[in-house]
Amino acid sequence: MADLRKLPALSALRAFEAAARYDSFSRAAEEIHLTPGAISHQVRALEEELGLALFTRHGKRITITEQGQRFATTIRKALTEIASAAEALKIDAQQKRLTISALPSFAARWLAPRLWKFIDLHPDTEVILQSASQLQDLARDQIDVGIRFGVGNYPGMLVEKLMDDYYYPVVSPRYRNGRLPTTPDALAECTLLRMDSGESWQPWFDAAGVTLPEPSRGLRIEDASMLLRSASDGLGIALTRHAIALQEIASGDLIRLFDIVVLCPNAYYFACVPEAMHKPQVQAFHGWLKQEIAEFKAQSSWPG
Repeated sequence: MADLRKLPALSALRAFEAAARYDSFSRAAEEIHLTPGAISHQVRALEEELGLALFTRHGKRITITEQGQRFATTIRKALTEIASAAEALKIDAQQKRLTISALPSFAARWLAPRLWKFIDLHPDTEVILQSASQLQDLARDQIDVGIRFGVGNYPGMLVEKLMDDYYYPVVSPRYRNGRLPTTPDALAECTLLRMDSGESWQPWFDAAGVTLPEPSRGLRIEDASMLLRSASDGLGIALTRHAIALQEIASGDLIRLFDIVVLCPNAYYFACVPEAMHKPQVQAFHGWLKQEIAEFKAQSSWPG
């Protein structure tokens, strides 16, 4: 690897490249806004540093040498890459980008329907919403913010709890032709839908004061959104989280059974690498998200 401490002065390299392109110190001087004498001086200093002539001089006329031409081609490529990188940074500065990763059910049912409010407030920010069940390597995947449902143990990240959530059963009003259970004990005669992630009915059974076995047969569903869709289609009764079920409850596709809720062992967390929190768009989203959650809890009969 080359020793960058021995790199010739960038101003001299730029002066040489321009002179090589134009075969003229005068035209190079016009481009760089220097005098021809200054260009000639910088090129002469570069030649002395390299120990060879890059141009042959014929009075005021110059002709680049074969070695100089090869060197100029290399420098031109490097300067072009630097210029392209600088232009990309300028574009990023002009158009801010915010990449958010959230749990699929939360992204689709809670965050996405509200994001237009943030975009209206920050029209200069491009928002990219990704859904993922696991907390990726945010730095490696160039993700600014991760919103996760867990216990908040995300080493190396800035983590803030956003809100708890609560479990309760929901059912389609058309389930069993409208013959819905009227007491928790009656769930023994119903089809209870289950999540493939292992979320248990048992804590809710205990809170309801009923002795029922954990469902072990029938349909097991991988995704919380699919679970709610199956319940809406009348396939059974789902134990769901309050924050993601409100769309179907508000539309009448699902109704909430009983007045018994159980606090989820997990909660929603905001996570980002420490460097991301310095970005204005991340700070703006963080503030907006907290305000949106406060309004949501105030307007949605939040159980807690």
